[in-house]
Amino acid sequence: MKIPRDLSDKELIKILEKLGYEITRQKGSNVRLTNSKSGLHLTIPLHNPLKLGTLSAILNDVSEQLNIPKEEILQ
Repeated sequence: MKIPRDLSDKELIKILEKLGYEITRQKGSNVRLTNSKSGLHLTIPLHNPLKLGTLSAILNDVSEQLNIPKEEILQ
């Protein structure tokens, strides 16, 4: 599955909230999300749309933290 090129910051945050992440703080144009199960953090830039490399790196981090394939996260 290809990574979507038009995914916004708000859409990504909604997807990650369904996977157990919560917004813990915001500073400037970045939002920090924390996984309630593992306590690990992610930083999401508030850009619309997210750059492809940034989105790919975030998805890689999420898949490593939750042991889920990237394709499953995007579905």
